[in-house]
Amino acid sequence: MGIATPPAHAASLPDEELFLVRAFDAPVSLVFSLWSDVERRARWWGPKDFTCRRLEQDFRPGGAWRACIASADTGESWHGGVFREIEQDRRIVFTFTWDTGPAGGVETLVTVTFAEEQGATIQTFHQAPFTSVERRDSHVVGWSQVLDRQQAYAETSAQGDKP
Repeated sequence: MGIATPPAHAASLPDEELFLVRAFDAPVSLVFSLWSDVERRARWWGPKDFTCRRLEQDFRPGGAWRACIASADTGESWHGGVFREIEQDRRIVFTFTWDTGPAGGVETLVTVTFAEEQGATIQTFHQAPFTSVERRDSHVVGWSQVLDRQQAYAETSAQGDKP
């Protein structure tokens, strides 16, 4: 399916916010499970050419998560956070902090929502605040690649679920 049209309010977001929308040819319950199931999440977690070497999560409000992604070019990158809100098949809110690098130690808040629309799942992804437009834009590239991987995995999984 691909990238969905963002809602009108997305165009008026402040510079420190990131907003991405995806339409998946997969049921909401499957797309949500790609976040909630640690084994599934590890399969797509990381931008293009990255491997998720480690992912642990206590998927409940107040539960922590921690991950290590790696690529041949950049080596290992550790990051993590805490789940703030979880509403089954509708919404996940969590903190996100890189351990090191230009954004190391800067906590952002990520909100992912899920909705069914004409048989597809619309997933929105919002992250804020960023310390600069440049930091936000670097995350647009990274998260777009992560969501590309999530989408491919979701749609392949959905095909396997069909009779």
